[in-house]
Amino acid sequence: MILQCPQCGEPIEPGIFHRAELLLGQEVMENIARKRVILFGVGGVGSWCAECLVRSGIRQLTIVDFDRVCNSNINRQLMATTQTVGEVKVEVLRERLLSINPDAEITAVQQVFTATTADNFQLDNYDYIIDAIDSLKDKALLILMACQTKARFFSSMGAALKMDPTRIQITEFWKVKGDPLARALRNRFKRDNTFPKRKFQCVFSDELLKNKDNQDPSGANGSLAHITAIFGFMLASLVIRDAAQTPSTCS
Repeated sequence: MILQCPQCGEPIEPGIFHRAELLLGQEVMENIARKRVILFGVGGVGSWCAECLVRSGIRQLTIVDFDRVCNSNINRQLMATTQTVGEVKVEVLRERLLSINPDAEITAVQQVFTATTADNFQLDNYDYIIDAIDSLKDKALLILMACQTKARFFSSMGAALKMDPTRIQITEFWKVKGDPLARALRNRFKRDNTFPKRKFQCVFSDELLKNKDNQDPSGANGSLAHITAIFGFMLASLVIRDAAQTPSTCS
């Protein structure tokens, strides 16, 4: 369905991306629109990544997350509000993304990526695979599997316990320093003697603070929206910058 402006009758979508097209050009925007992206995890990092992708012209996006919105998500997750508590995260986010571009193809999958479900996702069908998973075991598996595909793969390291946005960086996974999650992943790969088949870029910060309040029974770490959002935006930037330079790789 192509929506039209009620005043002038022109299609809505071209107007949405006018400013992006001024910078990137029509050919690049058409290429971005052809890219197929799958994003695992739509929490504090992934939700902002999804928003940025759609606002930048990605039309074919699959979002994967099993969870529902809860009160503790509201301080940092895009679709989490007092009105959406209890709703399925990917469904709420899908509605928001379609309100930005009704012509986008947003597939919402309420599922966890695990060894049991991994084959359901057919990773070879995508141009880009984005990891914003929290679970160490599942994250390690996604890294290993994604690096066996022809898709470009980008990963977020830990965004909790940080306040300084100027310390957020992008580098190759084995060059990440000061991040406990990256260290735990590397130790796991070495322990299992199983390593990613190729290099991949990560968003990370070498800042590591401590919780001032340790009363959370779940053991969760504190996190802030300006950090998680920047992590998500930087992940999206990796996709857009790469898509601006390369043709579609999937048939």
